[in-house]
Amino acid sequence: MRLPRRSTIALATAGALASTGTAYLGARNLLVGQATHARTVIPKAWDVPPRADGVYTPGGGPVERWQRGMSADLHLMIFGDSTATGYGCMSAEEVPGVLVARGLAAQTGKRIRLSTKAIVGATSKGVSGQVDAMFVAGAPPDLAVMMIGANDITALNGITPSARRLGRTVTKLRNRGAVVVVGTCPDLGVISAIPQPLRSLAHARTARLARAQAAAVRSAGGTPVPLANLLAPQFRATPELMFSADGFHPSPTAYALAAAQLLVALCDALGQEVHSPVLNVAARSGEPEFGPANTRLSAMARLWRRPASSSAAPSSYQETGSD
Repeated sequence: MRLPRRSTIALATAGALASTGTAYLGARNLLVGQATHARTVIPKAWDVPPRADGVYTPGGGPVERWQRGMSADLHLMIFGDSTATGYGCMSAEEVPGVLVARGLAAQTGKRIRLSTKAIVGATSKGVSGQVDAMFVAGAPPDLAVMMIGANDITALNGITPSARRLGRTVTKLRNRGAVVVVGTCPDLGVISAIPQPLRSLAHARTARLARAQAAAVRSAGGTPVPLANLLAPQFRATPELMFSADGFHPSPTAYALAAAQLLVALCDALGQEVHSPVLNVAARSGEPEFGPANTRLSAMARLWRRPASSSAAPSSYQETGSD
């Protein structure tokens, strides 16, 4: 949910050309000027996202570090970009992959192995590489969750080629028996630091990509989850709760709501009935209902209960790139 410095200029330049079909110098200069301003205030991604891969059990508790020979009922892999890594979270327990794994264990009563393959800065090309590398390294997962799209916009990758690449990647996983759920492109138009009309251009392009991604994912046998449509109203209504401290990256509250949506879709694809409170939170997440009492922790607590001892320390996992 953030716009990088260098890519912002490229997006603005493309917008000046694409918005009218003619390279009007005045429009181009305006957008490039706005992008130049935006890149001075939007930070680059240097921090290492927290991570806690391992086995999550139905009763909660600390994550069990995965070792060869350990039992697990379902293997869940997370693919995608910085949003899939949980960039902006301070604790591994706030990361969407961990939330989905814990929620899935609670909903199914099964032991869930979590493996995170997502990389900060990844595009649809990068996700294809993540999946290809996974096939080389070992067996495919039972379940795959992806969050991808923003970097295809800021890198000026074509809408149709990006969606086709994603569809081919989903097909690879489906052909190996994996259930695939994809959180489609977020709405970059909710970032208030991006001035108008550049912000409107970002909104339009992300909406187009999200629609194209959804069609490609369905055709490939996966389940798309339109995170932009579901969460953008709350980003606009309560940005102080939905953005992290720097004002650009999603907050743990936003990640918790996204995780609820992905979990409901995953359970539905598995034919698993979803029990409240997850269902209630997911159903309401399109409505801006936060009030003063709806803090980051209370929003997460409504998803599923976990003992305080279940937190895991971030590893030394290192990723490169920029979103």
